[in-house]
Amino acid sequence: MVYDTCHKIQPNKINVHLVPHSHDDVGWLKTVDQYYTGANNSIRGACVQNVLDSVISALIDDKNRKFIYVEMAFFQRWWNQQSEMLKAKVKELVNTGQLEFINGGMCMHDEATPHYIDLIDQTTLGHMFIKREFGKKPRVGWQIDPFGHSAVQAYLLGAELGFDSLFFARMDYQDREKRKNEKTLEVVWQGSKSLGSSSQLFTGIFPRHYDPPDGFTFEINDVSAPIQDDELLFDYNVQERVNDFVDAAIAQANVTRTNHIMWAMGTDFRYQYAVSWFRQIDKFIHYVNLDGRVNALYSTPSIYTDAKHAADETWPLKTDDFFPYADKINTYWTGYFTSRPTFKDYVRKMSGYYLVARQLEFYKGRNSSGPNTDALADALAIAQHHDAVSGTQRQHVASDYALRIGKGYAEAEKVVASSLAFLTALRSSGNHENSVGTFQQCPLLNISYCPPSEAVLSDGKSLVIVVYNPLGWKREEVVRIPVSSHELIVLDSDGKEIKSQLLPIFNASLNMRNYHVKAYLGISPSSTPQYWLGFTASVPPLGFSTYIISSAKHTDTRSTMSTVWTSDSTSDKTVVIGGGNLKLHYATYEGKLTHYINNRNLVEESIEHSYSYYSGHNSTNQASGAYIFRPSGTFPIKSEGQKAFAIIKGPIMDEVHQELNPWIYQVTRVYKEKEHAEVEFTIGPIPIDDGVGKEITTQITTNFKTNKTFYIDSNGRDFIKRVRDFRTDWDLQINEPVAGNYYPINLGAYVEDGTMELSVLVDRAVGGSSLVDGQIELMLHRRLLFDDVKGVGEVLNETICVLDDCKGLVVQGKFYIRIDPMGDGAKWRRTFGQEIYSPLLLAFAEQDGNDWKNSHASSLSMIDSSYSLPNNTAIITLQELESGTILLRLAHLYEVGEDKDYSVMASVELKKLFPNRKISKVREMNLSGNQERGEMEKKRLNWKVKDSSEAKIVRGGGVDPEKLVVELGPMEIRTFFIDFDYLMMFASE
Repeated sequence: MVYDTCHKIQPNKINVHLVPHSHDDVGWLKTVDQYYTGANNSIRGACVQNVLDSVISALIDDKNRKFIYVEMAFFQRWWNQQSEMLKAKVKELVNTGQLEFINGGMCMHDEATPHYIDLIDQTTLGHMFIKREFGKKPRVGWQIDPFGHSAVQAYLLGAELGFDSLFFARMDYQDREKRKNEKTLEVVWQGSKSLGSSSQLFTGIFPRHYDPPDGFTFEINDVSAPIQDDELLFDYNVQERVNDFVDAAIAQANVTRTNHIMWAMGTDFRYQYAVSWFRQIDKFIHYVNLDGRVNALYSTPSIYTDAKHAADETWPLKTDDFFPYADKINTYWTGYFTSRPTFKDYVRKMSGYYLVARQLEFYKGRNSSGPNTDALADALAIAQHHDAVSGTQRQHVASDYALRIGKGYAEAEKVVASSLAFLTALRSSGNHENSVGTFQQCPLLNISYCPPSEAVLSDGKSLVIVVYNPLGWKREEVVRIPVSSHELIVLDSDGKEIKSQLLPIFNASLNMRNYHVKAYLGISPSSTPQYWLGFTASVPPLGFSTYIISSAKHTDTRSTMSTVWTSDSTSDKTVVIGGGNLKLHYATYEGKLTHYINNRNLVEESIEHSYSYYSGHNSTNQASGAYIFRPSGTFPIKSEGQKAFAIIKGPIMDEVHQELNPWIYQVTRVYKEKEHAEVEFTIGPIPIDDGVGKEITTQITTNFKTNKTFYIDSNGRDFIKRVRDFRTDWDLQINEPVAGNYYPINLGAYVEDGTMELSVLVDRAVGGSSLVDGQIELMLHRRLLFDDVKGVGEVLNETICVLDDCKGLVVQGKFYIRIDPMGDGAKWRRTFGQEIYSPLLLAFAEQDGNDWKNSHASSLSMIDSSYSLPNNTAIITLQELESGTILLRLAHLYEVGEDKDYSVMASVELKKLFPNRKISKVREMNLSGNQERGEMEKKRLNWKVKDSSEAKIVRGGGVDPEKLVVELGPMEIRTFFIDFDYLMMFASE
């Protein structure tokens, strides 16, 4: 029988848009490649290759059928294996709209724990693949599975991509009930208060989940009754099934505005035998439309969006975001904000490294055959998946993601080394590649392991450190490296001796180093460094400086040895650390931080810093696990035994070392030239021998009266106002007073009381809150003993192993604290926030005599030497594409009204960014670079919004082809393709 499935929208009926889809996790219970090939099926019978093979075949069979595909990491794997003949047929399916790419990133990224630069990069990679192979531009966001939704997703990874709409399924159960009652599941979302309606997005939330209504799933083993329409067979049921369909459609129409509803026809890894779905959908469309009460049609989210737009409805306005998410009582998905903290750190560090590697690759010139940054790009892209950086995957999958990133890093490291060799070599000295041994880098510097700096300097040899700064402004920062001798001097780029400081390396650091080097490299370190050497590096914007470290002669002044003493060797009641404007006061007896004093801006505040842990709930009805945070009790962590702590002082920095207990060690550092405190923590292995899972938190506490209010960033961009025990969109029923007030932090958090503000910045994604006025709490580590029954089926109990000796995971990280007069904190948060994300890059070489100095440039800025970027802007992408075109992204770092000096229009002079190259063409693109910005703006759908009133939005104007100056309004990110007339090599002489 032939079914009539060629149906269009009917204006006077309920239109049921049937959208066939498969939700394909780019790694979760199995690795990305196991999911693709169908390996390891004892875990889960899922094979994406089968999905794509069978869907394409079913679409070719019937031109009325439609299907949407989302995850380009999988599609790209499949595409690369197909014949030219099949590729031609698939291109035809795409051109006729039977197959549509939706979302179009490499993965469906998480929205809580990635940094905005990673979100942009992974989406760009997918969009450029689609553009290159199919000439298409996705126009709909499809974030159906992430566990909460961010403001940055709506405006940046939505409107700024040229998307017309966004759809998702997961939202708080209380919010969903209210929205269903009020018919407000579909809204217009303005994610950024700075960009307002210029960056808004139509957003649809599914009434239940991203699967069809009950009774309409048709994978091979599903239990839904198929339509049996052969009268010669038993169980004929056409009318019964049509009635079921109409009932379900009317029920959904009752909670939806307009006469259009959408059914997501599919769920995880479905359509492995696509005909079993399409056969039933064909029949439903045929018989439902013969019945005539409602209209059913094959559709896509784009068709649905256009139908909603054509209805000319006025939509409710949504601002801020959809965090935190609870799917039922006592079930807040706020644990994953911190889960797998070392993996979150690795992703963040490698993201910053990828940014630098692309810059350096551009300055040298992209190499078509040798090492490049592509493998790191691919690995980081899939690591943004909502079961990757989120920390909600199985352990073997986490290891697979890390291995991919490690392989990508190894290749990018070669790009960085060869680019620095090229940039530092003086052209006159002949062959720059071989004039010196290769540069070495120290990826394990965080655990005090750096073979090139630890090497003993023999006769006449010295250590060369090239320090590269990827930011657009000059930086003065302390560099710390482990060394084996105390008789050292440090020379700067001009050959002048500069101040340096030696600090002891304590056993806590050495034990951490020795165990982890063996775990990562399979070997024990061959030597033991004696000291940390610290000195202040001064580095030009987008450029490098060189420092030489040599053995001191008898006549030299040498590195200053720090003074070291312990609190029990003094009779003073108070110990003060900090050699510059910032002073921290400690109560000697208890070893407690008591006061924060800044002599420059006259800040003088009481402050405390403490640790505690939550015991994880282990009840069968809802445990704390990889996704869910459900504490059953709170326990302060007090110093065990003697309260003694070690104090280290010197000309560059002071440190306080404290061992709170056998598994928490911390160093609080104050640099003489800086006005913030740096806290380096080492936590683990978390003890579980008492049978209790623990979630470790730290609190920074002041006396500020903050009225339940605190501010937390959205993916490192806009700060969103949070109020304890409150939601903007509904009256919150409180059942989890701790977990229900946790939010994802990527950059930092702050509180203010009208006269002062306390800011805390982080080095990776963490969960946090302000549960007490004047206090900021961060969750730093979790180790749990029960699965939270959200699908991963594995306990979050991470270990690290040397041979067969496994112990609980140790996490080392940093956070940063500062107190400012009200209104002054944003400058530090934004500037220093960029410096955390993009640390100075160190590369090491050895020189014999003066051979390095004679053949290398000692300092160079890649931009005009008289220029630096305005303090309120950053270059977030500088990359040479395969075509030779340059991709440049510039970001304004401030929101409207955030800072009295910097929340203003900024201007960047492109000629000064590329001083030795002639710019022939500049095209402004959308965020992912798949269409010109002007074209995107022309096509943008305008939505009518209820209660919309806003101040004037400030955005930069067009770029004059003669002046080549780019303007940026607050929170604006602008993307350009730049072509040069000829790539003139800049002379280093």
